[in-house]
Amino acid sequence: MKTSLRKCFGVQLACLGLWPILALAQSSDVAHEVAQNHEVAQNNVAQNLDACKAGRETCDVSKLSAAQSAEVALAAHARNVVNCRNGYESCDRSKLTEPETIALAVADHQRNVTDCADGMQSCDPAKLTSSEAREMAAAEQKRNLAACKNGVGACDRSKLTPAETEEANIAERQMNASDCKSGAGQCDHAQLTASQTKDATAAEDQRNAQNCANGWDECDHSKLTPLQAKQTAYSEHQRNFSACKDGQETCDYTQLTATETKMLSDAEHKRNYAACLKGYGYCDPSRLTVEEARTIHPGN
Repeated sequence: MKTSLRKCFGVQLACLGLWPILALAQSSDVAHEVAQNHEVAQNNVAQNLDACKAGRETCDVSKLSAAQSAEVALAAHARNVVNCRNGYESCDRSKLTEPETIALAVADHQRNVTDCADGMQSCDPAKLTSSEAREMAAAEQKRNLAACKNGVGACDRSKLTPAETEEANIAERQMNASDCKSGAGQCDHAQLTASQTKDATAAEDQRNAQNCANGWDECDHSKLTPLQAKQTAYSEHQRNFSACKDGQETCDYTQLTATETKMLSDAEHKRNYAACLKGYGYCDPSRLTVEEARTIHPGN
């Protein structure tokens, strides 16, 4: 009986000894959970603040502190200023301060001046000053003259002065002469002077000779001079010889000279022997000489 009591008393003492350790572990778990919850709460607060400052629908204004509400108000004001500067519909001019309203008016005016100078449809001439309107008219006159001279853009000849009309006519004739000489664009031979016609004809003959010599399209053999015809024939013969050497289907063996035919035959004989000897490539044993046939090992 005494032994049982001693054992029970010993167990109680052991339990009492472990109690501080268990209590400490439980306390640590609670502290960790509290810290995690605090971190999650802080993240939620930060995310909500970012959403409110960016003007997103996920913003919950009721969760903002006084300091955060002030931050959000400043961000909203700055966003409105940007929207107004960019000409967005979301701009609320009534929320701008007086300096911001003045700065916006200056920016709007300058943007309109730039649009008018660039000939953009967004230009409002009625908002220009007299001096600006005169400058814009001069700029528009220059643009119209350039369009008439270059053939690019909308040209209104009715707005040209007599001197500008002559400038445009000269530029048009020069452009036509260039087109006729290069063979590009729309060439009107009727507008060429005698000198321009001579230059255009020479350039056209040279282009035709080059096309024929290179085997390109738009070659008219009937327009070649005797020298050009000779050069073209030589180029065509060389191209055909190269095609025959490379085994191309465009080769015309009837156009080869006796010397060229023998050269090709010798080259083909060497190629065939090498193929039979190495066992690699197309080999025709019937074309081997007796001596060559002896050097070929069975199985190659």
